[in-house]
Amino acid sequence: MELSAELAAKLESMEAGVTQQGATVRTLKKGKAPKAEIDAAVAILKKLKAEIEAVKPKEWDRTPFEDLLKRRFVYAPAFEIYGGVSGLYDYGPIGCAIKTNLITNWRKHFILHDGIYEIDCPAMTPEIVLKTSGHVDRFADIMVKDMKTGECIRADHLLEDVMEERMKDSKLTAGQREEAKLVHARADDYDKTQLQELFLKFDIKSPSNNDLSEPEDFNMMFKTEIGPSGQLIGYLRPETAQGIFLAYKRLYEFNNSKLPFAGAQVGVAYRNEISPRAGLLRVREFQMAEIEHFVDPNDKTTKKFASVAHLTVPLLAQANQLNGTPPQKRTLGEAVADGMIANETLGYFLGRIFLFMQSIGVDMDRFRFRQHLPNEMAHYACDCWDSELHTSYGWIECVGCADRSAYDLDAHSKGASIKLEAAVKLKEPVISEVTEVVPDKKKIGPAFKKDAKVVTAFLAGLSNDEAAAIGAKLAADGKVAITTDGKDFELTPETISVRTKTVKVHERRFTPSVIEPSFGIGRIMYCLLEHVYDVRENDAQRGFLRLPSHMAPVKCSLMPLSAGHEEFEGPVTMLKDQLTKAGVSCRLDDSSAQIGRRYARTDEIAIPFGIVIDFQTKEDGCATIRERDTMEQIRLKLEDVAPLLALLTEGETTWAEAKAEYGVTQTGGSK
Repeated sequence: MELSAELAAKLESMEAGVTQQGATVRTLKKGKAPKAEIDAAVAILKKLKAEIEAVKPKEWDRTPFEDLLKRRFVYAPAFEIYGGVSGLYDYGPIGCAIKTNLITNWRKHFILHDGIYEIDCPAMTPEIVLKTSGHVDRFADIMVKDMKTGECIRADHLLEDVMEERMKDSKLTAGQREEAKLVHARADDYDKTQLQELFLKFDIKSPSNNDLSEPEDFNMMFKTEIGPSGQLIGYLRPETAQGIFLAYKRLYEFNNSKLPFAGAQVGVAYRNEISPRAGLLRVREFQMAEIEHFVDPNDKTTKKFASVAHLTVPLLAQANQLNGTPPQKRTLGEAVADGMIANETLGYFLGRIFLFMQSIGVDMDRFRFRQHLPNEMAHYACDCWDSELHTSYGWIECVGCADRSAYDLDAHSKGASIKLEAAVKLKEPVISEVTEVVPDKKKIGPAFKKDAKVVTAFLAGLSNDEAAAIGAKLAADGKVAITTDGKDFELTPETISVRTKTVKVHERRFTPSVIEPSFGIGRIMYCLLEHVYDVRENDAQRGFLRLPSHMAPVKCSLMPLSAGHEEFEGPVTMLKDQLTKAGVSCRLDDSSAQIGRRYARTDEIAIPFGIVIDFQTKEDGCATIRERDTMEQIRLKLEDVAPLLALLTEGETTWAEAKAEYGVTQTGGSK
C-alpha cells in the first residue's frame, strides 16, 4: 500500500532508530556486556519495532474480496474448463449488469450532458490506418525472456516488483532506499538501454531465478489478414480513438461545419499484453469509452468551464512528482489560471471526470489527477493528466485526459491525402499569397495511370510551404520525388506546374486540436468494486458491496419469508409485475434458507433493497423493505412498494426521507 509523504518520512526515521539500536545490541553482545545491559537494549529494540508496526497501515486482505467476485460470478477467467487464457475474462450476470450500468451512467454524464456525437466503428482496422497513426512502429512494450524457461516478462513490471521488495529490506541505507523508490517510480519511463543497465546493476533475475535476455520491443497489436488472399493486412484496434479521427470530416459536416464539437465511441479494444496480471487491471481484451473533442487550436476557452472551476481536486503535478511532495488540493479555476492545467477545455473535462467518479461511488479520498512527466509526455501533446484510483495494487490509471494538439488529424490528412480541416469566417477579409501545385490533367493520367488520382489528391492536400518547396526543387533539379499511399512518384514540369497567386481570403482554415478523455471501463469497475467492498461490524465473514443504487446490478430482492406457502404467491406475483412496470429490476429468492442468510446473499452482490413478504402480509396488505447499508427496515402497503423503490433507485428520494414517511420498524443488528 502506498504511504503518504508524511507517513513515509516518519517510518524512515523510526526505521533508522531500529537500525541504530540493532547495532547497539550487536556491539554489546560482541563486547560480552553484562546480561542485564544486553536485555535492556533488546527490550528497547523490541519496543521500537512494535512502534513501527503500530504506525504502519495494515495491508488490505484481498482474498475474501476476490473470493466474493469469483464465487458470485462477477467475473471469472474465460475458457476456464480448458485451463483458461491469461488476460481474458468472462463477465457473469452481476459483472455484466454492473458494467452496463457503468457505461449507461457514462453516456448520461458525458454524451447526453455535453451533446456529444456517439459513433460505432469496426474493431478490424487496415494496416495503413495504424501505420499512419504510428501504432505499427511504436505501439510496443519492452520485454525480457527467462533464458531457461522462455517465459516472457514485461521489463518495467519486473523492475517495479524487484524495487518493491528491495525497499522492504531493513539493511538498506536511507540513500539506497531512496534510490530504489526513485527507480520504482520511474520504471515505465526507462528505455531498453537504461533497463539493461539497471538489470545489471541490481543483478535482476527472472521470477524463477534464471538469467534474462536483453530487453527488446514487443508490438502489442494483434495482427491478422483481411479477406482470403492474405494481401490486406489488418489489426484488431488497440484503441477506439482512430475510428473517430477518420470520421472527423463527416462529423464536422454533421455539426453544420462548426467547432467545437466532440465524437465518442464505446467499444472493445485489444492489446497483446506481454504478461497480463491483476485481474481486470491488465487484460488483452477490454472495453473503452473515448471522447475526441475537436477545438480551434487558437481558442481553447469554453463557457462550460465556469461550471467546474470551483471544484477542489487533488493534483499531483509534475513539480510534486519531481520533488517527492504530495498532491495539492486546488480549484480547477486556480490551476488553469496559473498554467498548471494547460487550458479551460482540458480543465473542463477534468472537472467532468471528477464529478463522474464521484457519482458512481468512488472513494474520493483515494482519487487523484496525476500530470504526465516531461519524459512520458508524447512529443505532440500540450498537456496530459491521468485520473488515478488507489487500490490494493497501488495507484491505477483509469482515465487519461490529454490535449493531443492537431497530431492525429494532421497525420491522417497526410496519410490519406485529404484535408481534415475546419474553417472560421474572418471579420474582415485579408489579402494573401497562395502557392499551389497544379497537375496537367492531360498528361498526369497517362504518366501515372491508375495512380493518377492518388497523386492528384496528394498535390491538392499540400500546404503553402510544401507547395513552395516542390516549386523550388522543380526549378533547381527539373524534377521532384514524392511519396504517397506507400508508393514513390517522380514529377516533372511536363506533369505539374507551380504558381503563386494573390487572393482575398474570407476564412481562416486550420487543423483542429483534440482534447481526449479516454476511459478504461474494466479498470474503473475493478477499482470501484474495491472501494465499495465492506464487511459487517463484528462479522468479518459477511462481506458485501456498497454500490450506489443506480449502479447496483439488481435493484431489489423479493423474498417470501417461508418457502412453499401458497399465501405468498399472490403478493409475490403482484409485486414482480408492478416492479417490472416501474422499471425496477428484481431478483426472487424463494429458497428455504433463513431470512438472515438470504439478506447476506443479496448484500454480497450489491442489491440495495430487500422486500419481505411475511405471514402478516395477508392481514395488513403490507411488506417490509430492508436497506442494505444500514440494515434498517420500513413497512408499507404493497401498492406503494414499486413506486417508492423506483424513486429510491433513480435518486429521486432518499432512504432518510422514506424512513421519515413510513417510520423504522427495525434497525441494524444481524438482519
